[in-house]
Amino acid sequence: MATVALKSVKKSYGDINIIQGVDLDIQDREFVVFVGPSGCGKSTLLRMIAGLEEITAGELKIDGKVVNDVPPDARGLAMVFQSYALYPHMTVANNMGFALRLAGVPKAERDAKVKDAARILQLEPLLQRKPGQLSGGQRQRVAIGRAIVRQPKVFLFDEPLSNLDAALRVQMRIEIARLHSSLAATMIYVTHDQIEAMTMADRIVVLRSGKIEQVGTPLELYHYPANVFVAGFIGSPKMNLVPVKVQSAGADGITIVLPGGGTAMIPVQSSNAAAGSAATLGVRPENVAISADGPIAGEITVVEHLGGETLVYVNVGEGPFITVKAGGDSAANVGARVRLSLKTDEANVFDTNGAAMVPKVRKPLADLEKRGH
Repeated sequence: MATVALKSVKKSYGDINIIQGVDLDIQDREFVVFVGPSGCGKSTLLRMIAGLEEITAGELKIDGKVVNDVPPDARGLAMVFQSYALYPHMTVANNMGFALRLAGVPKAERDAKVKDAARILQLEPLLQRKPGQLSGGQRQRVAIGRAIVRQPKVFLFDEPLSNLDAALRVQMRIEIARLHSSLAATMIYVTHDQIEAMTMADRIVVLRSGKIEQVGTPLELYHYPANVFVAGFIGSPKMNLVPVKVQSAGADGITIVLPGGGTAMIPVQSSNAAAGSAATLGVRPENVAISADGPIAGEITVVEHLGGETLVYVNVGEGPFITVKAGGDSAANVGARVRLSLKTDEANVFDTNGAAMVPKVRKPLADLEKRGH
């Protein structure tokens, strides 16, 4: 497989800057996911790697070789698009082998590669069917098979699951993750769905307005977001972001004033936290609990029973509602007055510029994983 390196890569259309200087190294056999809101430049960046968009400035290397001016078909990449783009008059086998046929690969070799890809994707019983006889998930597997038979250096996926229903999306996420493991392949995957990013990636690249906001493992981004944007984008339900004020700063951390006047001491470094300054408290819904002696008071506004868990939305009078992730048997009722407690050692604080304050102790991510976070 291959490494991919981008150095100061930019893309402009006239005076409009779409990609604004991206630096990124993707390792051999790594599964990297580009994620971000619509218009952030993730698909454009992928198409630049594929050679479908010209690079305005900067350098793109594949396996250490600069490929800025190398045509797409000579880069050794294979791309799977959002649309399946299958030939309706061809069988599954012919669709999967068509690129090899155009390349002049002998029929025996072509058939062997198609059969091997069909075995990996569990498409063997469907090889003689045509696309119109397949489900959406089966069609997407055929599109992936068409990429596999080319034995590319890098697989590129551009929102390949967007056209599938919820159940098929879950199934295909599992299949693509399994495929990555079995092929030991380098894969770059674009999605706007942060759940796909969290469940599939070795590393996630969070993009906004053509810039990288943060790169890290799913757990790094979940527990230690670099700024308010990443904190609010990664995680479902998303992190509670509560406006607060800094009361004081000391050796053990900072004390913040919570909505309603209560206080909490958060163990973060206080170098950029002046008393009286505004800040944002970030706390995941699973780290908030309904507790009789909690420092925040509010009223339950909405309760969502999801079976194994319950989401409780509490109006605390200032800022957005606070989301509490409770057990499936929670007895929370709309209209009830409650108090909320926080796991302060799991909380984040962001300064007036939205940047995360450094935690006093950064817990080993392996320990967090063992705890099921």
